[in-house]
Amino acid sequence: MAVTPFDSAMFRGLFGDDEVARLFTDSAEVRAMLLVEGALAQAQGEIGIIPAEAGAFIKRATLEVQIDPSGLSAETGVNAVVVPALIKAFHAATDAPKHAQYFHWGATSQDIIDTGLVLRLKQVVAIFEGRLSSIVKALGPLADTHADLPMAGRTYGQIASPTTFGATVASWGTPLITHMTRLNELRPRLLRVSLSGAAGTFSMINDGAQLRTKLATSLGLEDSPAAWHSTRDSIAEFAGWMTLVTGSLGKIGEDLLLLTQSGINEVSLGGGGSSSTMPQKSNPVLPSLLVALAHQTTALNSAIQGAMLHRQQRDGAAWFVEWMNIGQICMSCARALSAASELASSISPNADAMVNNIDDGLGLIYAEALSFALTETMPRPDAQAAVKQLCQQVKYTSTPLPDLAANAWPDIDTAKLFTPAAQLGDAPRQAQSFAKAALIY
Repeated sequence: MAVTPFDSAMFRGLFGDDEVARLFTDSAEVRAMLLVEGALAQAQGEIGIIPAEAGAFIKRATLEVQIDPSGLSAETGVNAVVVPALIKAFHAATDAPKHAQYFHWGATSQDIIDTGLVLRLKQVVAIFEGRLSSIVKALGPLADTHADLPMAGRTYGQIASPTTFGATVASWGTPLITHMTRLNELRPRLLRVSLSGAAGTFSMINDGAQLRTKLATSLGLEDSPAAWHSTRDSIAEFAGWMTLVTGSLGKIGEDLLLLTQSGINEVSLGGGGSSSTMPQKSNPVLPSLLVALAHQTTALNSAIQGAMLHRQQRDGAAWFVEWMNIGQICMSCARALSAASELASSISPNADAMVNNIDDGLGLIYAEALSFALTETMPRPDAQAAVKQLCQQVKYTSTPLPDLAANAWPDIDTAKLFTPAAQLGDAPRQAQSFAKAALIY
């Protein structure tokens, strides 16, 4: 196996995501940094910080020059940052020292690397937003169609009281809508330019604020009046957001693992993985993947949150931690979103199994409803105690709870009380409310 399964030729089909992976290659990083350097030179030329002719030349050259990332390795291994090697490679490739001397004028490596990262994250955000929207769109009709389909609600792995499949789907989709709101809120804090010089003071350039604003506009990013070399809350916030998303998708995976379990069979996935030896198996691969990716993202996120402890004005160690983890978190979230999108459009409920699993013939799922019905004639503690005693009789004698209740309290309309439809509570409305909210995406 490769060091990371995201780069593995063998596991690419399981963990890979080509659309996001292309943004986390060495070539993509070099191209993003060149775009930043070109836009910076062009802005400096237009303002008069460097000769306009040099600015135009550098802008054009950054769009045309081809730089092999492998050629930057040796020097980066010494300097830790790639920009010094990139500068040398640019000079060599353009062979125009009169103009190239203004390449990377007044900036620092972190300005270029961070802004290049943000340019790539801008594309990642757009991809994530689109995938979240497609999942919500798929889950909305599913919740609406099955808003009234009864199924057993389970707590601590035990049957508790009835709910509906639509309400269950709503519990999957509602957090995703919240995550899209969060994404819109964090977007301007994340997608901002970095340009403040070696110690964050812009000491080498006059009119630094004007230049930074012009650069931000050129790149389609937000301006950032405050230096953020060592203030990493926006990166940590985005990593945290991705952890929330993969966690919510992992919850869907956990539920589907249980709902498709042999003996329960309340949901069909529309497909699954094969066993090497057991012909009957159809393994819930995608739900398992969602759970695994959620755990992976949570672990990686702890490193990113720890990397907020950047020392003083710049800190190599904390910055390196970001490099080692942010790409993998993006890949985890990307693959989770694509897997969830596939599942959302293929899962279907097994209504018969759901109804059968609500009541095994003993009616214990209606114990809570019975205890509340009895409060009309006795105090709540007494009602609970009486029903609990009856439940013990059910377990020991295998006599259905409705029969015992009818004998003990003949005035209670047990035929009406002991039905799923009478105990759904707010579940149908929850499903319909989510379905309505999903329509706007």
